[in-house]
Amino acid sequence: MKLVSWNVQWGRDALGRVDLGRTIDEARHLADFDILCMQEITRGFGVLPGGPGPDQFEEIAQALPGFAVLDAVGADLPSLDGSPRRRQFGNAIATRLPVLQVIRHSLPWPADAAAPSMQRVALEAVVVADQGPLRILVTHLEFYSLKQRLAQVDELRRLQREAADHAAHPAPAENAMGPFAATSRPVSAIVCGDFNSEYGSQAYQAFIAPLAGAPGFVDAWTALHPRATPPLTAGVYDTAQWSDGPITCDFVFVTEDIRARLRSCEIDGKTQASDHQPIVVEID
Repeated sequence: MKLVSWNVQWGRDALGRVDLGRTIDEARHLADFDILCMQEITRGFGVLPGGPGPDQFEEIAQALPGFAVLDAVGADLPSLDGSPRRRQFGNAIATRLPVLQVIRHSLPWPADAAAPSMQRVALEAVVVADQGPLRILVTHLEFYSLKQRLAQVDELRRLQREAADHAAHPAPAENAMGPFAATSRPVSAIVCGDFNSEYGSQAYQAFIAPLAGAPGFVDAWTALHPRATPPLTAGVYDTAQWSDGPITCDFVFVTEDIRARLRSCEIDGKTQASDHQPIVVEID
């Protein structure tokens, strides 16, 4: 199973040109992926630099026939012209694997008057892989506020404990047709995205700390490259937006119980199709 995680910045490349279709083609060049997890996808935010199209979730669906395209919106604001169409900004998962549950988690947003911020989300999809169901979560944590990032890390860890509790104490479905489906969720998970937290930072260390009552998380790249520092993932080519210099803030984490199934995890340092670099993971 191959997964690509990428903050695609609504298809805006390092020179400021927007073409989401080209970005998806670049992802397909990197890997024949089964799952593509994207951050910074927009619907209705045409005023963003480069002028993205009106519905990028639909653009993804058109570009990837045969894939299920799932969306989770964080910022959801009224239009600027008074029309009923809203401005939405969030994450997407495109997958050709069968999808069971889809859960959209609003992440904590504690007040922080010192920093601009937006509502953040984590999109969870339970997919059916060869060795059984697996939870895939894509997220994008707050950039400006450490207080909010730490709260969001705590919530992602709480969700892992919740999933473990559902796995240990599943409830049956009410019936085959209604919304009260069986509550069992797999413990095994991949959590990926732009954490806006530098490698080794307080938020990074908090996320990978041991987790009571459930398998915790390990960084897939460092698990396969022990004693090495991961490559830079943001601001490598777009030095205008990242004037303070590039950082490593994009990660793919896996739960400890599937660590042995990791086959490869690489950060592509060549593409300039976004201000972030994509991560490609292969897992048995």
